[in-house]
Amino acid sequence: MDRIIELWPDLIKAFLQTLHMVGISLGVAILIGMPLGILLYVTDKGLFLENPVIKGIAGVVVNLVRSIPFIILLVFLLPFTEWIVGTTIGPSAASVSLSVAAIPFFARIVESSAREIDKGVIEAAISTGASPWMIIKDVILPEARSGIVSGLTITTISLIGYSAMAGIVGGGGIGDLAIRFGYYRYDNTVMFTTVVILIALVQVIQFTGDRIARALDKR
Repeated sequence: MDRIIELWPDLIKAFLQTLHMVGISLGVAILIGMPLGILLYVTDKGLFLENPVIKGIAGVVVNLVRSIPFIILLVFLLPFTEWIVGTTIGPSAASVSLSVAAIPFFARIVESSAREIDKGVIEAAISTGASPWMIIKDVILPEARSGIVSGLTITTISLIGYSAMAGIVGGGGIGDLAIRFGYYRYDNTVMFTTVVILIALVQVIQFTGDRIARALDKR
């Protein structure tokens, strides 16, 4: 217990760094990944903005990024990270790689959520003369919101896992603390404490995400 009290400031700092990394990358995933996921869906065959060229290019880019293991992506993007934030160390730097990994991941989830919509609903909107933007805004997003929230929950939990890897290159966060103290210094107290914190954090996020998704699901 004394050891935990001694490390409490470091634990708080690491926890806030994890929230920092995950928060930024999640925000970027929503801003870029969601429109990308909708684009992947509406340009698919048989949809109102069918476009095989755009669909193909977007699909290849998404698959390309997703095919790279995160630890390799993390190292590969170090020059890009330094160009963006001026450093390769710290939670802000780690957020760059996390954001790049989160965008295609969340885009595919949004696309999958949109595919669950009954196409009859979209056809009905088209028959009323609704514009593509109105269909996206008033039909696709409201109908897919429950699935999108579930996907956001999955993305958040995945990012927490990825953020632990960011500790390897000095990204900070709970993973970094676990590696520096728990692994390199064989401090089992730190390792156990960080694992408990991560488990508790994931449980809270999953519980909250499930509750919101159920509340939004009107089917």
